[in-house]
Formats: sequence, C-alpha cells, structure tokens
Amino acid sequence: MNTLKEYAKYTSMNVLGMLGLSCYILADTFFVAKGLGSRGLAALNLAIPVYSLIHGTGLMLAMGGATRFSILKSQNAGQRKHQVFSRTAMLTTCFALLFVLTGMLGAGWITDFLGADEAVYDMCKIYLKVLLLFSPAFLFNDLLLCFVRNDGNPQLAMTAMLTGSFSNIILDYIFIFPCKMGIFGAVLATGVAPVIGIAIQSTYFFRGKNTFHLVKTGVSVSQALRIMSGGVPSLVAELSSGIVMVVFNGIMMSLEGNTGVAAYGVIANLSLVVISVFTGLSQGIQPVVSRYYGAGQSDRIREVFRYAVITVAVLSFLIYAGMFIGTDWVVSLFNSEGNARLQVIAAKGLRLYFTAVGFAGFNIITAVYFTSIDRARPGNIVSILRGIVLIVPLAFMMSGISGLTGLWLAFPAAEFLTAAAALLLYLRNRQA
Repeated sequence: MNTLKEYAKYTSMNVLGMLGLSCYILADTFFVAKGLGSRGLAALNLAIPVYSLIHGTGLMLAMGGATRFSILKSQNAGQRKHQVFSRTAMLTTCFALLFVLTGMLGAGWITDFLGADEAVYDMCKIYLKVLLLFSPAFLFNDLLLCFVRNDGNPQLAMTAMLTGSFSNIILDYIFIFPCKMGIFGAVLATGVAPVIGIAIQSTYFFRGKNTFHLVKTGVSVSQALRIMSGGVPSLVAELSSGIVMVVFNGIMMSLEGNTGVAAYGVIANLSLVVISVFTGLSQGIQPVVSRYYGAGQSDRIREVFRYAVITVAVLSFLIYAGMFIGTDWVVSLFNSEGNARLQVIAAKGLRLYFTAVGFAGFNIITAVYFTSIDRARPGNIVSILRGIVLIVPLAFMMSGISGLTGLWLAFPAAEFLTAAAALLLYLRNRQA
C-alpha cells in the first residue's frame, strides 16, 4: 500500500476512535455540570487523575506489547508473537487485580490525598471507588484495541471505541436525569462503556480473524519489563494529564477555592479531548512504523514521521483557532449555574493554556515514534520530561510569580521546553 494511504487509514481511524474514547469523561463533565452543578464538577475533576492512571496503565501494557507483536509479526516470528500477547494479558490481569483491591480498600484514602473537602468528599469517593472496581474492563479494552489494531483491523478498533463512547453518553443522560442516580450514575455509565467495547471486539475472535492468541508461557521479568518500557510514553502521556490536574487543583484551591477548581475542570476536560487527538495520531503511526522497522524500510519510517508532524501542525492551528474564537460559548456549556467568576477564570485560562497544543502534539508523536522503532530510552526521556520533570516545578514557580496567569502558562512552557529536547533527540537518533 502507498505510504500516505496507509498512514491516512490508520491515523484517521485512531484519531476518531480516541476522540470517541475521550468522550467518556467529557460526557460526564457535561451531564454532571448540568445535573449536579459546580460541586459535582469539582468532585469529578478531583477524581479524573485516577482515570488517567487506569487508562495510562492499560495503554502502557497494550502499546508496549502490541509494538513488540507488530515487529515480530513483520518478521514472521509466529510463536514469539503469541507469547508477547500472552505475557501482556498476564500483566494486564495483575494490574487489574491491584486496582480492584485499591478501590475496595483505599478509595477514602485516595479521596483525602486528592484534596477533596467536605462539600465534595462523598461524591468524589463514590466516583473513585466505582471507577477502580471497573478497572479490569478499562485495561482489557485497551489491550484488545491495541492488538486488534496492530493485527491489521483498525476499523474494528475504531468501531469499538466509538460505540462504547456513544453508549456512555446515552447512559450518562439516563442515569443522571431520568434515574436521578447522581455521581454514581455518571461513573456507572463510564464503567459500562469499555464492557461494550470488549463485547464488540470479541467478534474478531469468534470469526477467527485474529493472528494472535493465548499460549502457555513462562513468567519472564525481562520480557515484562521490555513490554512495559515500550509503553511508557503512552502511560506518561495519560499520567501527565493526571499529574497536571493534581498539581493545578491544589494550587487552584489555594487561589480560588472550589470555584477555581471547577473552572479548571472545564479546561482540563477539554484538554483531555485535545490530547486524545494527538494520542490517536501517535497510536495510528505506531503499527505502520513498527512494521516498516521490522522490514528494514527506513525511508518509509521517515516519511510517516514527516506526515505526522505536518498533521500536528495543521490540527494545532485549527484547534487553537476554534478555542480562541469560541471561548465564551465553550465555557458557558459547562457553567450551568451561570457563575460569573467561573466564566472569567475559565475563559482566560482556556486562551492561555491551549497555546501548548502544537508542542504537546509534537512531543506525543515523537515519544511513540521512538518506541515504535524499538528505541525506548529517548521516547521515555521525552515523556518523563513533559509529564513530570518540567510541569510540576514550573506550575509552582510561575503561579508563585504571576498567580493565575503564571499557572495557565506553566503547561505551554513545559511543552515548549520538552519539544526542544525532543527535536534534538530525533536529530541525534536519526543520524545514528
């Protein structure tokens, strides 16, 4: 297949699918804001980092395992590719059990750690507990999505993601309004969505289309670490959103209280959707780049990366232009109480915060590009820089100097500095 056509096939379907997947939380945000007001919105915003951790863990395992699977498949290594899938499934099961136990025993402790006050404590705890109990569905849905996509069926992966997301939106409305289930209804709808995605993807196995299956294999610590290492950029891409939210929530609580946290919740949830576009793009190039790498086609690898950079530039311009022009309207969608202070804080923040979109997109695709060609270290460096090393100190430092304005600009500053480092790493590894 022509490189551009193959690139367009995989990336378009994955971007659409990830947009649908991101609607899990965005739908919650919209319906919670309408049904439960600013307190419900603040409780949801405090709980979202845990969702990022669960989804990030699922992507770490799934993307790491699927990358190895794709390379081995292109090299006709039949038994080894089955072993990779089996070991990835074993790891997924272990993490699922860990999350479920955490939900059963530690939901209250996590709620305290995330800084919930008396006004939102109960809602936040309920959301966290149910979310963690549904973690096996999130993790195994991610596992199947990545392996089915790398097995040459991005259409089915996209269908599963979109169907799950649309189901979530419908169930959100039903549970929150007609059934009056409150925050429990919102998180129940979110938890059911990946179950629907798994059911759709199971048809792939019933029809015998899969070229991977479970086999008996021993436990290998080195292979487990290799699988997880290959998925670290995907984990950090998700975790960075959660880490930023925890830090920003704490700073915002001290600056503006629950109103500020609710205002940031609007921006944070919109950010999850925007980041999902670039995550979908990176997941789209991964199977293509890994296959070309396994086949030794270096020219095609560079061609795919060039297409990805151009796509990031175009999408970033369109996203920011839309956000800038429609700022007040976008914020008002989530400001059901007409809170004037919330509107002012969120509108200003949106225009400053989203100046980072182009840099963030470049960083995400560069990190996954490195792991797709079996060079995990530079990919991990890029991911950790943007997700942990830069954003946390910059948030405290810049908010201390310039208050809210400094806080909003910390994210663009961190992404810009990471993009500079990512470009240097790309040029160095391209010449290697």
